[in-house]
Amino acid sequence: MKVNVQIEGQSGLNWSRWCRLVPAVESLGFDGLFRSDHFLDAEPPDMDSLEMWTSLTWLASNTQRIQFGPLVTPVSFRHPVHTARMAKEVDDLSGGRLVLGVGAGWGGGVHEHAAFGFDLLETSQRFDRFEEGLQVITRLLRSPEPITFEGDYYTLRDATLLPRPQRPGGPPILIGGNGPKLVLSMAARYGNEWNGIYRSPAQFKELSERLDELLIENGRQPGDVGRSQMKGLVFGRDQAELQSSLAGRDKAALLERGMIVGTPSEVVDQLGQLAEVGMQQVMFQWFDYDDLDGLEAFAQTVLPQVKK
Repeated sequence: MKVNVQIEGQSGLNWSRWCRLVPAVESLGFDGLFRSDHFLDAEPPDMDSLEMWTSLTWLASNTQRIQFGPLVTPVSFRHPVHTARMAKEVDDLSGGRLVLGVGAGWGGGVHEHAAFGFDLLETSQRFDRFEEGLQVITRLLRSPEPITFEGDYYTLRDATLLPRPQRPGGPPILIGGNGPKLVLSMAARYGNEWNGIYRSPAQFKELSERLDELLIENGRQPGDVGRSQMKGLVFGRDQAELQSSLAGRDKAALLERGMIVGTPSEVVDQLGQLAEVGMQQVMFQWFDYDDLDGLEAFAQTVLPQVKK
């Protein structure tokens, strides 16, 4: 299983923290680093929020090995032509290590959309726009010929991206979310990877099996789309440290919410249960950007067991 770090960039990320975190993730042996694409958090106080594509451009030039990308970048913030073009260039700059996670726009992001003048739209319209955005992005990246597109939200006339992506078809497309109808349908039609959020092994298995059915309905095979999951993490090197990290929260309740909670051996066991139901990689949320000692402890105690 691939083990990646995921951070919420709207919760205090700035250049000094990013420039410390990125080399740490690569040197410690993680497979990748992913980050959210938000201006603000759902609730105040508003904190530092390093612009996502700018930060990924820096990462592409200052790492050699790790995969990386947005988890996810919403079409509500940028025209999909800009997203496709930036993704192509950043992927080329990195030598083909970008994973392009794309989303409709976070339903909890009403505050940030209103603050900066972006139209989030109602759910049905939001997903209609999302599908059009995915069509624009995938066709621009994958079609060697100029494309024309007529939609309710986007229009293109004989459009092409030059130079063409160094990777045939451009970076892989990741679709994130748990919606059994809309999200999984998008993943089945346009995605190379589906990323679930905070789901137990049984819940993940059920959604993954539904994705298999949708893929077959769309003339694709289950193996055409990878399976990953973003997971919250509460970690301690031993039981005493774990109890301190829990800070009074109920371990069983957190596990029920779909989080990973435990000491190194418990984390490995929980990941093993998810591997058994087809999860191929995990994106662990790491909320304390400054706790590089904790990140190192996790890498030293968990990664050798997962990757042996």
